[in-house]
Amino acid sequence: MTVKVAFSGSLRNRLVVTLIGGAALLALLLFFAVRSYAVQIAQSGQDSILEASVTSILDAAAIRNGVIELDLPYSALSMLNTVADDRVFYAILENGEFLSGYQDLVGQTDLMPSGFLFETRQIRDSSARVVSANRLLIGADRRIKVQVILAQTQDALSETLSEISRNAALFGFCFFTLVAGLSFWATKNTIGQLDKLTHSVTRRGPHDLRPFTKPVPREMAPLVTSLNSLMMRLEQSFAQSEDFIAEAAHRVRTPLATVRSYAEATLQRVDKEENRDAMRAMVKAIDESSRAAGQLLDHAMITFRAGHLEQHPLDLVELAQDLVLRLTPIADMKDLKLELDSPQSVPFSGDSVLLQNALRNLIDNAMKYGPTESSVEISISHKEAVQIKVCDFGPGFPAHEIDTLTKRFQRGENAKGTIGSGLGLTIARDVIEAHGGEIQLSNRSGGGACVTLSL
Repeated sequence: MTVKVAFSGSLRNRLVVTLIGGAALLALLLFFAVRSYAVQIAQSGQDSILEASVTSILDAAAIRNGVIELDLPYSALSMLNTVADDRVFYAILENGEFLSGYQDLVGQTDLMPSGFLFETRQIRDSSARVVSANRLLIGADRRIKVQVILAQTQDALSETLSEISRNAALFGFCFFTLVAGLSFWATKNTIGQLDKLTHSVTRRGPHDLRPFTKPVPREMAPLVTSLNSLMMRLEQSFAQSEDFIAEAAHRVRTPLATVRSYAEATLQRVDKEENRDAMRAMVKAIDESSRAAGQLLDHAMITFRAGHLEQHPLDLVELAQDLVLRLTPIADMKDLKLELDSPQSVPFSGDSVLLQNALRNLIDNAMKYGPTESSVEISISHKEAVQIKVCDFGPGFPAHEIDTLTKRFQRGENAKGTIGSGLGLTIARDVIEAHGGEIQLSNRSGGGACVTLSL
């Protein structure tokens, strides 16, 4: 039976989303940090050029004959050349009064700043960087404060920043892609340890309770320790259950055998026919109870042993000969003959206790349903596969029930009145399947049933 497990999301998906989300956030932060730093550097470069240019213009100013003379130096303007052919605007003021240049630059800034004043404004529908500086000129009879306002559009700066932004975005995308790939790899490598543990548990049989000894990551150590502790407790529980079954088999069979012997002895001393019938019914009930209890305990024992087979080399022929020898007295009492047809030796590796139990149940069934003065044929062959076949000359299996007779407590409709529990074929099936084989039921053409164990 499979227990439905409640899920609360995927650990792998959570880890992937966390790592990729962190990578995306880092990529965005990296993009904006690079772009902001590039803007600062580019703006600082333009400001340095504007500062050098306005300083060069101010240095060219002089007073001659009480009048300001200022020839714009070629170098002052040439240093402002850009690949985008940015436009340059200037204005010259004398003591705050407009003297020359572009008058729309005047009035939008402090006309008498101290040092250099930088600002960005819109000039003739274009973004421009503006610098303002002044110089005090001293003549023979007057003092004049000359202010120069110089502006340069930022087309080249915008192109440079756009290229830097594209490169930063590409770098951020590559960074994100790399980190995402590493996230998938790291997640697979991390969760893979859990997958290995899961596969290791899944591959085990229902009674394989060995502890996990392979090295695991430190974080998984508490889980593996808990699993090993659970395995140890289960193994102890199974061992106690197996001991209990063995003890129960002994304590159930012995009293029933004792009661049966007393009942048979009493039957011999009873004279009235109705009392003899009652005693016969009691003996039959005791036989049914003894057989049912014995087979129930055998089935429980087989269930425990099948999960961890004690496989050892054995000879199937020798095992069958020993079983035939021990069952021959019972067969003689029923006027039956046990016939074994086999080669001298058939080596096999398996659990001798389980195999002998399965074969004994098949022979017992054959003797139970076989008519008197007939035989039970047991044959062992190993041509293509190892096969053990037990056949009788009884009524055979009901054709419409032949596929269900190996189920627990399932008996054919022709078994009424015959002592049985419906576990003999079930025991044989469980034993043979534990050894990786299969059981097949069939009817003989001349009458009788056959059970074939293929190993």
